[in-house]
Amino acid sequence: MMRGEQPASPEPPAPAMPFLQRLGWQAFFAQQTSIDELAETPPVRVTEVHRSGLRVLGDGIDMSVPPRSDATVGDWLLLDRTLPSASRLLERKSLIKRRAAGRESAVQLIAANLDTAFVVTSCNADFNLARLERYIALAFEAGVTPVIVITKADLCDDIADYVARASAISEEVAVVTLNARSDEPRAKLAPWCKPGQTVAFLGSSGVGKSTLTNALSGREAAATQAIREDDAKGRHTTSHRQIHLLPDGCAVLDTPGVRELQLAEAETGVAEVFSDLDELAAQCRFNDCRHEGEPGCAVRAAVDSGEVDAGRLARWQKLLAEDRHNTATLAERRSKDKAFGKMVKQAKKRKFRDR
Repeated sequence: MMRGEQPASPEPPAPAMPFLQRLGWQAFFAQQTSIDELAETPPVRVTEVHRSGLRVLGDGIDMSVPPRSDATVGDWLLLDRTLPSASRLLERKSLIKRRAAGRESAVQLIAANLDTAFVVTSCNADFNLARLERYIALAFEAGVTPVIVITKADLCDDIADYVARASAISEEVAVVTLNARSDEPRAKLAPWCKPGQTVAFLGSSGVGKSTLTNALSGREAAATQAIREDDAKGRHTTSHRQIHLLPDGCAVLDTPGVRELQLAEAETGVAEVFSDLDELAAQCRFNDCRHEGEPGCAVRAAVDSGEVDAGRLARWQKLLAEDRHNTATLAERRSKDKAFGKMVKQAKKRKFRDR
């Protein structure tokens, strides 16, 4: 500094991000309401889902509201303080869902209003291309950016093979390898974990989802457990879906491991994952070609020439058949529920007239 020169004044610290923005409040949601409505019914986000109720957070608000079947973790509600069960559910920016496990034909809501879905797998027996393709299809269908995260890279001798197989799923999906118990998660996942964004870790038990949540949080925000060494299977350490707020203003969702991931109403997502096969199918001689030996089948020709892997074709056909079946089953269930509801409504009207 030259004599007589005034020292440069330090830059003022950046203003703290408003709590609602840290929670993920964006213009998309604000446009669905008004200043007057916000004053009367403040916005809150569902951060935990339990059988007994939903935990919601807002500006100066931390409370439980009654459970409801139409809301899931990540949803935004306009809180009715007088009657919380009547709180208005805002339109979603995105929704990840699956066909519910079991025989009942129903949809299970997994998470709403995500920006990025980290599909987590590990360098052991858990690595499964078919499962990864299912998760990626769900994310694509929801309009969420999928990123494949391969953990336990420090314990693997040939990480390149895992990366090559994961990268072959889709050119649109980034693949990241890391050691979840190191400083790598913060650095390598930073491009997606920005202030105001909501990210989620999806995958089976034992792949390191909770460990990754803790690595980003810088503290033990989620409980963790070791996997079984004989088959690399994990235990359900995370018992419910929960959003954790990171110090830098990003919201991260930790989810329980999913044992059964059935697709439904995900035709667009499947087409995006298998865009190469979808484009080939358009070149088949017959519009209803099943790619099972019909003449002029461009897909089978690509398999025979080695351009397309036969296993990838089989997985594509399986997902298409599964999605069509489950989608039709759900549509039939909804039709029956609608007819039953109409019958009940008419019965109530007749009973009222007969009084």
